[in-house]
Amino acid sequence: MPLHIETPLIESRAIGAIARRRVRLKMEALQPPGSFKIRGVGHACEHYARQGKRRFVSSSGGNAGIAAAYAGRQLGLPVTVVVPETTTELARQLIRNEAAELVVHGASWAEANALAGSLLGDEVAFIHPFDDPLLWTGHASMIDEAARQGGKPDAVVLSVGGGGLMCGVIEGLRRNDWADVPVIAAETDGTASLASAMAAGRRVTLDAIDSVATSLGAKQICTRAWQWTGAHPVRSGVVSDADALDACERFLDDHRVLVEPACGAALALTYGNVPALSAFEDILVIVCGGATASLDQIRAWRAALGGR
Repeated sequence: MPLHIETPLIESRAIGAIARRRVRLKMEALQPPGSFKIRGVGHACEHYARQGKRRFVSSSGGNAGIAAAYAGRQLGLPVTVVVPETTTELARQLIRNEAAELVVHGASWAEANALAGSLLGDEVAFIHPFDDPLLWTGHASMIDEAARQGGKPDAVVLSVGGGGLMCGVIEGLRRNDWADVPVIAAETDGTASLASAMAAGRRVTLDAIDSVATSLGAKQICTRAWQWTGAHPVRSGVVSDADALDACERFLDDHRVLVEPACGAALALTYGNVPALSAFEDILVIVCGGATASLDQIRAWRAALGGR
């Protein structure tokens, strides 16, 4: 049995009324560790366990580390998760709750990742948060489920950080003969490494991450995600932190599920009925979830924005 669960695909009448189109939600927020990450991370951990690895090391802004810790506990193997200082206290506690060793290091994920890479050994597997074909294959399973659960959408809306979710969704689209379905990739203003790359015509590295959506905090998208922008129809949508936070609270009211700002970025595109969606009548939104923010934290972030 895989470590993830099959999640519901539901129609959102509330968002659909605002977006003036059919909106279906793939509810990855309902995964046991709180996000879609367990699909790819669980797949990778099971693969490495079969190879004889006896320990996992992960670098993460939060959700991938929670998923790795969960997978390790389920498989009976120890896990070390290295997170940056920006990772919320809630995320840190959720990692500890899964009996993993937590290490806090660096001002960004890149610094945490560098330390994680120094902890490897012959019997240790590194669980990357987004840049690993094993992860993409695991994430693609959500599209396999969506294909069984409902009809073909006109477009898929998702959030992009390092690009692992996008790579997995596109892999899933293609293996289900949905290669013509565009992906609408959402980012916040302070994390827009994909939008910046598409504007520049090459991968770029952001100077810094400046957003409450810390789970999107990769300064550069992975190579495979960039390659997909030339091989698959991908459109970019960038929203403000305030829009992402608004979407989190509206989604809680509409569907009684709390997600974090990284997920709120994708929801904000649908709540905002943005021009990028104008050509599509039936959209599938990946509600990627995220267990790293509480309602109090979301409101604290909103207060800190000071009207931005």
